[in-house]
Amino acid sequence: MPATTPLAVITGLSGLRLTDRERDFFREISPFGFILFGRNVDTPAQVRALCDSLRETTGRDDTPILIDQEGGRVQRLKAPHWAPRPPGEVFGRLFERNPEAGAEALRLNTRLIARDLTALGIDTDCLPVLDVRHPGAHDVVGDRAFSTDPKTVSRLGRIVIDTLLDNGVFPVMKHIPGHGRSECDSHDALPRVTCSHDDLTRSDLVPFSDLRDCPFAMTAHIVYTACDSEQPATLSAEVIRSVIRGQCGFDGLLMTDDLSMKALSGTMESRTRASLDAGCDLILHCNGAMDEMTAVARTARPMDAPALERWERAKARRAKAPADFDAAGAQRALDLLLEQDTVRS
Repeated sequence: MPATTPLAVITGLSGLRLTDRERDFFREISPFGFILFGRNVDTPAQVRALCDSLRETTGRDDTPILIDQEGGRVQRLKAPHWAPRPPGEVFGRLFERNPEAGAEALRLNTRLIARDLTALGIDTDCLPVLDVRHPGAHDVVGDRAFSTDPKTVSRLGRIVIDTLLDNGVFPVMKHIPGHGRSECDSHDALPRVTCSHDDLTRSDLVPFSDLRDCPFAMTAHIVYTACDSEQPATLSAEVIRSVIRGQCGFDGLLMTDDLSMKALSGTMESRTRASLDAGCDLILHCNGAMDEMTAVARTARPMDAPALERWERAKARRAKAPADFDAAGAQRALDLLLEQDTVRS
């Protein structure tokens, strides 16, 4: 493998600008990409400069920079510099009442998100959330989900994927094979989903199968007892091979959810090794702690040939961000459509 092959890691960082230690570390390990959180965001100029400095460390202009900009309670770009965005449930509710209005509202909202990201140098959004909401489950997904109906989730997820790609942003569908049934938050503990494989097939897997052409997917740190009674999907070769790659037919880049979440046990080295051995293409590590990042980098491997091929296919699908987008007009049109949901709620 050539020395310039990126390390199969997407990493966070500690603050608003790179420390000297981070700069040297990223130059040394050449990670595939980076992910930003609220701690990394202040002003548009600051974020743009940060993205430029991150890409300078790898020497690759196509180094992806990710963010979770969903809307609702999960958005890293916030007022006063960025407009708030509604959660997925709002668009699902409007779509179920008026499919044309719901689809157009989601399309406009996604274009506005893409415009915000590309203006900063951020080129990847961890969106769409394709988890099917299940009544009685933990609220970690909750209003982030479009709907309790799998086909509604698929239809709206398709709009998000296509609109992001058409506007210069890579989409990441999550959390494959589905987080909507979990009874606890995988940030805090390891959920176990005990429904039958048939139930998963009829519901949770539907959006991921329908949208298997998405260039990226993020795993769920959840044990699905019908598929693997011991290992969470992120660490399960059986789930990745038979369900994600097999049944769902996904052949894009598969990244872990954040390896520092409490759903996983063991050292960062063991988590990294197990994820890659199970079949994940990329390790996601988010908290920016240097000791943990060092452990992940020490254990991770350069991206292999199939992962690099998936990356080339992804880049071929993404269009350039349009230069003539009327953002103000799109926001006005979106506000009018969302008023329909407000009036009827």
